[in-house]
Amino acid sequence: MAVTTVPPFRADHVGSLLRPAALLAARERFASGGISPDELRAVEDDAIRAAVAAQEAAGLPSATDGEFRRASWHMDFIYQLGGITKSDGNLAVSFRNEGGTIDFTPAALRVESRIGLTRTIFEDAFRFLRSAVTSAVPKLTIPSPSMVHYRGGRAAIDPSVYPDMDGFWADLTAAYAAEVAALGELGCTYLQLDDTSLAYLNDPEQRAFVASQGGDPDHQHETYIANINAALAGRPEEMRVTTHMCRGNFRSSWAAEGGYEFVAEALFNRLEVDGFFLEYDDERSGGFEPLRFVPPGKFVVLGLVTTKRGALESKDDLRRRIDEAARFVPLEQLCLSPQCGFSSTVEGNVLTEDEQFAKLRLVVETAREVWG
Repeated sequence: MAVTTVPPFRADHVGSLLRPAALLAARERFASGGISPDELRAVEDDAIRAAVAAQEAAGLPSATDGEFRRASWHMDFIYQLGGITKSDGNLAVSFRNEGGTIDFTPAALRVESRIGLTRTIFEDAFRFLRSAVTSAVPKLTIPSPSMVHYRGGRAAIDPSVYPDMDGFWADLTAAYAAEVAALGELGCTYLQLDDTSLAYLNDPEQRAFVASQGGDPDHQHETYIANINAALAGRPEEMRVTTHMCRGNFRSSWAAEGGYEFVAEALFNRLEVDGFFLEYDDERSGGFEPLRFVPPGKFVVLGLVTTKRGALESKDDLRRRIDEAARFVPLEQLCLSPQCGFSSTVEGNVLTEDEQFAKLRLVVETAREVWG
């Protein structure tokens, strides 16, 4: 079977990596005033060079910077959009794991003026990543436009700025379109839009949350799909775009559950991306039946290798599950990856760096055996 020469690749990964101890220590020293921004940047640079080399050594065709310059997979981007500020209050998100619950209380956001792009977000980070790769395609991950809306809903948007939501979505998607165009000019050919909302909306409890915010739980995913498409409408021809969906990833815990059936038909047929990174590491994600809606020409990256635990999966189990998925979408449209990042926030999941890279090597080795 043909090896994919453009993203997504047969062996791929979501993006974030566990922060090395030296980087975490440097961030603590910086926060207390012990080192300068330039000194922190130098530590980040060294850590990213090492992470890129490790990804390439594992055999991955793409490499990210591990999101090492961020504290959060999404908010570090969103707060840089013009018109958006941190709110005085905090969000309350309850994550779950086998042992119980973990409360996550990140700062909330507020849309205080018209949204716009004042500068290319993550420009310096992407330039450095491009300089660090030798064989891999540099991949940039950013949150999708949906994430600006999902957590706070209408209540987070000043009604004097946006009396109706059409104006909000028009400005937000225009800002994203400008960002995508600018990234293309920088040479970005692999962009991933991370979007937990499209997975969360499969969970009846999350749809009840949307209703409590005054949203439309039955059609909000369709609104999100339409606006992501608007943001990507003018993307450079050479840029490949994927989306990644998970049900929460904080310190090896999750926030939602449920199979993809509720969003599947609209998601796979209407969202104008090249590939879908789907969480499929345990029963919370449901079965592969929703993949029957995937049209020809679109790729599905099966997130069968968990990032929430260090124990290594067996190749036989992975191959069996790939075969199961291939009952619903042709094998040539499938790829393999971990189910999520290893460190969606700076805290990271509960496993070691050695276990992390063992899982990435397992993805590469399994993909070679399945697809050649």
